[in-house]
Amino acid sequence: MTKAELVNEIYKRTGIEKTLVLQTVESFMDVIKDTMASHENVYLRGFGSFVVKQRAPKTARNITENVTIQIPARKVPTFKPSKVFAEAVDK
Repeated sequence: MTKAELVNEIYKRTGIEKTLVLQTVESFMDVIKDTMASHENVYLRGFGSFVVKQRAPKTARNITENVTIQIPARKVPTFKPSKVFAEAVDK
């Protein structure tokens, strides 16, 4: 489902104008992104958690030059669905 399809589905279910739905969806995504960019997690009960995880540094190999390189630690955004969400998808 694309963002446009999501907006259209919310419009059908609620009757709210598509422009307002689009602004709301975009604002929701901006808030999630900004919150995670400041290294905070977002918890939505019954839906899931947007969590910033720390990835450990690791050693990799550049096989074309036969050199070992060090990949630094980094933070990555992840999503963990709630139990209710996961069960709904599993049906």
